[in-house]
Order: sequence, then C-alpha cells, then structure tokens
Amino acid sequence: MNIYDKANDLARAMKESQEVQEITSAMKLIEADPESKQMLDSFRERQMEVQQRIMTGDMPSQEEMEKMEKLFEVLSLNLNIRRLFDAERRLSIIIEDVNKIISDSLQHLYGSTQS
Repeated sequence: MNIYDKANDLARAMKESQEVQEITSAMKLIEADPESKQMLDSFRERQMEVQQRIMTGDMPSQEEMEKMEKLFEVLSLNLNIRRLFDAERRLSIIIEDVNKIISDSLQHLYGSTQS
C-alpha cells in the first residue's frame, strides 16, 4: 500500500464531496452578485488580519471580536453567503475528523496517556 496513493484518493474524494460542491455552487452565486462578493471579500480580509494578529500574539480586543461576530451575523443574512459559510463549516469538520483519525492511528507510537 502506497500512502501517497491513499492521500491522493482522499484528496480526490474530498474534491468530489457534497461539501466542496456546495462551496463551489455558493461561490458561483456570490461571484455573480457584486455586492455579495464585495461584502464577503471585505469580511475575509478583516478575518485574515485578525488571524494574523492572533498568530503574532497580538490578541484583538473584546470589542473587535464582537464587531467581527456581528459582521458575520449580518453576512449570514445573505442566503448565498450563509450557504457558503455552512458548507465551509461542514468541510472544516470533515478535515478535523480526518486529521483526528490519522493522529489517533499513530497514538501508539508515543504512548497513550488516555484510557
């Protein structure tokens, strides 16, 4: 068994998944609506800035985090953007689950501290 072949099979399965199809479909609808696209792009830019700050240890204030949450809520009122966010969340869960499966399969190498 070649691990890289299995990884490529997994990548192919993910590309063909319902979640990725939903993301692609939602993005096409958003791209067709300039206002939605601009709102999403602006949100993603702010989101990236906050994440970069967090990674450098510069924690955003509670007020900034609340503003981001409110902006997320406003964007979610747009049905196409909400559809995108929902599909992205479902894909993220799949990625986390796959990562956990892989990590758990190697746990025996480092000694399990869990019972």
